[in-house]
Amino acid sequence: MTKLAWIGLYRDKEQKWRWTGEELATNIQTWADGEPLDNETFAATYWHCDRKEWHGVRSDREIPFFCFNLMVDDVKKTWEEALEHCRETHTDLTSLNSETEQRLALSEIQHDHITERVWIGLRFFGDRWLWVNGDPLVYEAWPKGDQEHQCPLRKRCGALTKEGHWENWDCVEKLHFICY
Repeated sequence: MTKLAWIGLYRDKEQKWRWTGEELATNIQTWADGEPLDNETFAATYWHCDRKEWHGVRSDREIPFFCFNLMVDDVKKTWEEALEHCRETHTDLTSLNSETEQRLALSEIQHDHITERVWIGLRFFGDRWLWVNGDPLVYEAWPKGDQEHQCPLRKRCGALTKEGHWENWDCVEKLHFICY
């Protein structure tokens, strides 16, 4: 089954790919072979079984889209404080369920005034990492070769680094955070 959906990536007047927030889309590695074609101005995600690839799509084509609204808060909080704040003012701490969501979150935190890592809604409970909003943990972005997150003693809260990796971090540290 093939599904297309707009993801907020477009080609600007200088023929550079940008996210809708105007952030330059660098190091895109999820294009399908032969993509994008020269006459396509927007991009859509193509799902086929377990394969996720981006295909360029003409901007006049009507296809579904998904909305992933992220808010990076300017106040630093502990993980618990961030969770409470997000639940009171937005929906929850964000879960990142795909490479696309991960990239969208990264584009939001690439600012000098944002801490090197930000809290996300990932928490180690019992013997596994879980998203606090109940989403299944199907996508992971732990650094390759890093084993520290497998059975953390103190660092039981998840953070996203500006390099795009997840880290287990001490929950009492005060960091910026992402709500959705």
